[in-house]
Amino acid sequence: MTGLGEKMQHAGYRTHLVGKWDVGMATPLHTPLGKGYDSWLGYFQHANDYWQESMPLASTGNVDICLNKFRDFSIYNRTYRAGVTEAVASEFGCNANVKHVQKTGIKPQVNATGCNKDDPDYCLPDGCFEEAMFNQYALKIIREHDRHQPLFLFYSFHLLHTPLQIPESYLYMDTMVGNLIAALKERQMYQDTLIVFTADNGGPVYEPGSANNWPLKGGKYSDWEGGVRTNAFVSGGFVPWARRGTKFSGVISIADWYATLATIVGVPVHDEKAEEANKYLVQNGLPLLPPVDGRPQWENIVWDINGRRDALHLSQEALLWWPFKLVTGQQPYSFHQGPVYPNCTTEEGLHADEGPIFSDMHVFGEPIYPSANATQQDQLTMASDCGYGGCLFNVERDPEELEDLAADPVYSDLLFQMQKKLYYLNEGNFNPNRGEPAVGACLQAADLGGFYGPFLEVDDFYKGVHLTE
Repeated sequence: MTGLGEKMQHAGYRTHLVGKWDVGMATPLHTPLGKGYDSWLGYFQHANDYWQESMPLASTGNVDICLNKFRDFSIYNRTYRAGVTEAVASEFGCNANVKHVQKTGIKPQVNATGCNKDDPDYCLPDGCFEEAMFNQYALKIIREHDRHQPLFLFYSFHLLHTPLQIPESYLYMDTMVGNLIAALKERQMYQDTLIVFTADNGGPVYEPGSANNWPLKGGKYSDWEGGVRTNAFVSGGFVPWARRGTKFSGVISIADWYATLATIVGVPVHDEKAEEANKYLVQNGLPLLPPVDGRPQWENIVWDINGRRDALHLSQEALLWWPFKLVTGQQPYSFHQGPVYPNCTTEEGLHADEGPIFSDMHVFGEPIYPSANATQQDQLTMASDCGYGGCLFNVERDPEELEDLAADPVYSDLLFQMQKKLYYLNEGNFNPNRGEPAVGACLQAADLGGFYGPFLEVDDFYKGVHLTE
């Protein structure tokens, strides 16, 4: 498929990515460089340790095929493509050895504030906090950018994702964003910049995620509003004066930013690579890649028009057809948190095996459930069941999802139409076989000095590193 970075490159932009990737690394084409970014500093998987960039269970909830032995922290550009060694990290403000020991990495080797558990007198400086290095790299990109070329910078924060680690100095996301804004203004780039701040899901309300989506119901992994309705804003000099300081009341899917940004920079929205790949898929009787499902939203944002009054496919179990929402099936974390959450009761409930507990743990790619007993599993995840027919809400009038309208005869026709629409949309779900965990990834990481990276079709890919084999 054609990545967003590629779309921006087609429009003449210099493209850079900082932070989380989490969409593949098997081959160089799966990496940010293969998806349209000129450079990248970050990690491949969905989380890592903020201090050692290792993979303890508390970071990922997974035991991988490599037994979590390796570090997940790389920088790729024209001249260097390999792991972030101590020498490379020093360029981004980390002037210390993180003392990562390559062993079965189930337990973290440092505590939440970066102090070594076996040597409490040794604490890593704030400059070695991963997000601090991300910020330094992003600032470097802005300060060294040629202003005669347009810039696309995708800053994919690790904050506020688990593990919940932070320096003693309390380095917050607000500080990081503020640093970037100051740098843009210093370079006189802010007036021509559009800043999009968005999130991919609501906060995780299980321990140790410790988020709070109040007054909305639920959180990450659920289709309740607390799981799918997120905070977002646009800023920068590109935003018209008349719209600054105002709210947008329409519906936007995170998928819409692909089409919105492509339209703003003047390139086609459709996916050329997917269209070409479909020729092969048709010939071999394989599922087709669907068209881009995002839509341009900038004009709607500017004029405060809801551009999504038709059905929005939230998931296999949920459909939004503004202002109504259908939620079906088993939904974890089906509770309202309250203004103070987590609290003492939350902690007590965790220790008493009452939940809410994390439910997405894997070992070698296979799911590990909190309980083998389905009833207890539901209790531990505070799940509720809307059944096949579903629960129906008017989320404009009732964003807290307190009043289920499914049994009201007034809404019976609407309910049926939404059930039918969800069934139809699910028929087009794309869920190919994504393969199995590969030991080759571990062998490649060992060759790279203990860093994860592409392990197939890597001839001449790595630069600036001596492979050990």
